[in-house]
Amino acid sequence: MYKQTKSLGLFVAAICAALAGCASVEPAAYSGLESSSYLKQEQNDKTGRVPYSFSTQTDWRKYTKVVIDPVAVYRGNDNQFGDLPEQDRESLAKYAETKFAEKLGTRFELARHAGPNTLRVKLTLTGASTTTPVLGTFSRFDIAGGIYNVVQTTRGREGAFTGSVMYAVEIYDASTSRLLSAYVTKQYPNPYNLGASFGALNASKVGIDKGADALLAQLR
Repeated sequence: MYKQTKSLGLFVAAICAALAGCASVEPAAYSGLESSSYLKQEQNDKTGRVPYSFSTQTDWRKYTKVVIDPVAVYRGNDNQFGDLPEQDRESLAKYAETKFAEKLGTRFELARHAGPNTLRVKLTLTGASTTTPVLGTFSRFDIAGGIYNVVQTTRGREGAFTGSVMYAVEIYDASTSRLLSAYVTKQYPNPYNLGASFGALNASKVGIDKGADALLAQLR
């Protein structure tokens, strides 16, 4: 009995180690961004969601309007799309444009032109990965995957075989073009968001939803 338990423990540990080894790519301080020279490694981020950032002392409350640039798909050689088809990249960019406008529209008046008390938000989609079919859902229920996902949940990290999205946010004073804040982020669903494990791009879209909420909270 002891040997069986020990063997099972070793097996589970090995699977968890393998899952950790397959862990996701971390975003970079992409060289093609306008803000790349400003971005610094974020020492206080324990989850890996925002590894690079830049900020100035800004009173966000004085801004009442926002111009949202069309979301760009990053074309630099250091992009992290892997073999994600161009059609999927464009689809995620359009989804991000809609979602961020929807969220920021609850706080700001959406504007088309620069003016006083107006922010300009530029989003650049820099990478994405899809959920692995079958394994993405199955790993929520099998023993090894379940243990791994519990650990990832407590750490605020992503689950096994789950898709994610990476993008950059650059925030300017629209009237002066002064960079106020910038960051690179990776967003993904909670490991036990079962709905996000179905469909190749659902997890990436959930990540965009979470990212839009995070930006809205920052600018309140």
